[in-house]
Amino acid sequence: MNSIPSVDLRDFISSDTIKKQKFVNAIGKAYEEIGFVALKGHFLDDTLVENLYNEVKNFFDLPVEIKQKYEIPEIAGQRGYVSFGKESAKGKKEGDLKEFWHFGQYIDENERDKYDYPENVEVKELPRFNEVGKKTYQMLEKTAKYVLRALALHLNLNETYFDDYIQNGNSILRPIHYPPIKEEPKEAVRAAAHGDINLITLLMGAQGRGLQVQNHKGEWIDAIAQPDEVMINVGDMLSRHTNNKLKSTIHRVVNPPKELWGTSRYSIPFFMHPVSDMKLDVLENCIDENTPKQFEDITAGEFLTERLIELGLIKK
Repeated sequence: MNSIPSVDLRDFISSDTIKKQKFVNAIGKAYEEIGFVALKGHFLDDTLVENLYNEVKNFFDLPVEIKQKYEIPEIAGQRGYVSFGKESAKGKKEGDLKEFWHFGQYIDENERDKYDYPENVEVKELPRFNEVGKKTYQMLEKTAKYVLRALALHLNLNETYFDDYIQNGNSILRPIHYPPIKEEPKEAVRAAAHGDINLITLLMGAQGRGLQVQNHKGEWIDAIAQPDEVMINVGDMLSRHTNNKLKSTIHRVVNPPKELWGTSRYSIPFFMHPVSDMKLDVLENCIDENTPKQFEDITAGEFLTERLIELGLIKK
């Protein structure tokens, strides 16, 4: 496969059973073959997207000393600001050429004691930053819920199989700023080749070149969405749960051509995580004589901790 398939979520949520099944077939095939789709018909409207980008740019334009007030090392970067070069891909020593922010789950006060999540961090200098971030988080979470329902049907599970696992899940919205490149990077790239940790990732801002996906032949192909599309890929948790039936595809963000080094790039992924006690044990209906069980039993929380250590965000 040499391009990213495009699907429309409105087909799945319509009352037309033929369109719904066609969507399930198309997204299932794409995730078995390349692990990425471009999705139209999501729940983000143009005004919300524009407002979020404005707020994100305003935040990253703040002086470094103000941004660093919102960096909280003891929570391993799970909320608030993570400064430039702090995160590296698994197996890479060089830090990625990026800085980012984390919005996390919004828990009702009466349920907060059930979850060991850090509080979201309020940016005092930008009164609309947190409000717009919360609304975006909720619309992407809603979109992800329907994508997972389609995948449940593709896997011959109950349509709402994932619903309870993602309700109040440990999901993250991560606005990323790749600053202008000022000198020849030695080994670092904007985001080194990696697979995502979570169930699925929804990516805003993949309209320009930069994001590349590795197909099964080992070739790197450009993943470019249309302005009305969100790019969605399978993460390692879902790949593991399905015995690699659904593929967590290696992807990267390459440095731009030298003539574009002076430009910033922004992208905003939403990492859909389940609750920490979800068992990622391989599904029985993804095991057969040709595909024996490939992964040990583990919970989502245990797996996340392992990976945050590998990324350098939790120190042993």
